[in-house]
Amino acid sequence: QVQLVESGGGSVQAGGSLRLSCAASGFKYVTYRMGWFRQVPGNEREGVAALSSDGTTIYADSVKGRFTISKADAWNSLLWLEMNSLKPEDTATYYCAAKGGQMRSSLTPGAYATWGQGTQVTVSS
Repeated sequence: QVQLVESGGGSVQAGGSLRLSCAASGFKYVTYRMGWFRQVPGNEREGVAALSSDGTTIYADSVKGRFTISKADAWNSLLWLEMNSLKPEDTATYYCAAKGGQMRSSLTPGAYATWGQGTQVTVSS
């Protein structure tokens, strides 16, 4: 069974940086679509950054130029989200997600099958 475990969240002042990690295990497919999402209570979950099975990346307009998604190896065992120039509006619970197969990147939550438990990011002004 695929499991995703996020870490690296915390509290930071505006303008600061954080790096989120997502440790993946139990993968059955060779290739995966992977992504980072965030959610604020009362709001829908929104896509932040995604990585296709062939390494193509896409970002939400709100984080372009500030966030970078990457993975440690070809086996998708560790996914990162480097977040720079953080703003108070980036405050949310951040989730990583995955779906197996040859797939394009996607920022749509419904395009993913497996989710982590989330890690909280709080940015103060």
